Amino acid sequence: MTETSDTAHPRQSGHFLEILGVFLRLGLLSFGGPIAHLGYFNETLVKRRGWISQAGYTDLIALSQLLPGPSSSQVGFALGVLRGGGIAGGLAAWLGFTMPTVIFLLAFAHGAPAFQAPWQVGLLHGLKLVAVAVVAHAVWGMARTLAWDGRLIAITIAATAMALTLEGAWAQIGVIAMGALAGLALIKGGEGPDISHAILPISRGQGGTALVAFAVLFLGLPLLAAGTGSHVLDLITGFFRSGSLVFGGGHVVLPLLHDVVVAPGWVSVSDFVAGYGATQAMPGPVFSFAAFLGAVASPAPNGIVGGMIAVLALFLPGLLLIYGMLPFWNDMRRIGAVQAAMRGVNAAVIGLLAAAFYQPLWTSTITGVGDIVLALGGFSALVFCRAPPWLVVIALGAIGIARGVMA
Repeated sequence: MTETSDTAHPRQSGHFLEILGVFLRLGLLSFGGPIAHLGYFNETLVKRRGWISQAGYTDLIALSQLLPGPSSSQVGFALGVLRGGGIAGGLAAWLGFTMPTVIFLLAFAHGAPAFQAPWQVGLLHGLKLVAVAVVAHAVWGMARTLAWDGRLIAITIAATAMALTLEGAWAQIGVIAMGALAGLALIKGGEGPDISHAILPISRGQGGTALVAFAVLFLGLPLLAAGTGSHVLDLITGFFRSGSLVFGGGHVVLPLLHDVVVAPGWVSVSDFVAGYGATQAMPGPVFSFAAFLGAVASPAPNGIVGGMIAVLALFLPGLLLIYGMLPFWNDMRRIGAVQAAMRGVNAAVIGLLAAAFYQPLWTSTITGVGDIVLALGGFSALVFCRAPPWLVVIALGAIGIARGVMA
């Protein structure tokens, strides 16, 4: 990639605390999910502060969409690297954007097991209904934008069937691999977006080191965990693997994390769904859900330590990948096979999310006609009224409290 461009603003060095402060404000105010986050970044960092040109920012978004990981967090991390002149700036951006939600979810995890009063039980059920509505909305939106022809629809249907039939963490990897192979076989690729406008202080050597680190961790952690029998390494491995396989948006992490923490009995289905619902009320990235899961998991480590282990393990793959790929992407984007495989993967992850919508969300939450009506109301508010998720959380949470008190 080039180091200069007439469409990019000159690089300006930013102090760690300056970057941390800017992203902390964004982390406290950025409601609405990854697409909304990218809008906040554009308004604050591109238009008002001029940290990068509009063309460079668009290029960063394009790259993040083609890599696994949380897209808005990856773009924020890259903007921090740009502003700070290196990885310290990226870490400042990630900490500021992520930690507000992480802290809240750690606090919620501490109090959730004590929710026994009728109104508290009702609130938790309301949060579960929020999760049903939000994931249905995510499936709907992704299907409309990605699975738009017969080949992609076929991949999505096959992925859904595989996800519902197969069990275990490797099943998720199999579904994604199937999508990539089907994309190569069925879809004609094209040239990817040009990110030569993005000025980032990353050499090929630094990028290569990050990619090697990702590969070593992805392949080595499962072997190390199996060889030692360490529960801590099992926990790290599960969250790292999940963060490595999330294509298509933060909601896709739901089925991956379900296999990591619910299948082995570390987290109950009820806690899992309630925690995901609570996450929808928060600003910042959906990946922060890991803090809740790590905190309520059993056996130890849990609490604050477990929550932070889960958060770091889940976010790390996406950050390593975007840092590592930036110096190489302009060459790789010209390979049509890469584009075809990624289109197949994106169609497959819709199937993964559709399967997760049915199991565990629908089967563990919907108990009668009243639940169906409320979940459908939340879905309709998101799709047709374009209500922000936090407003749906407030509405269904309040209705859940009222139902719990009157029961």
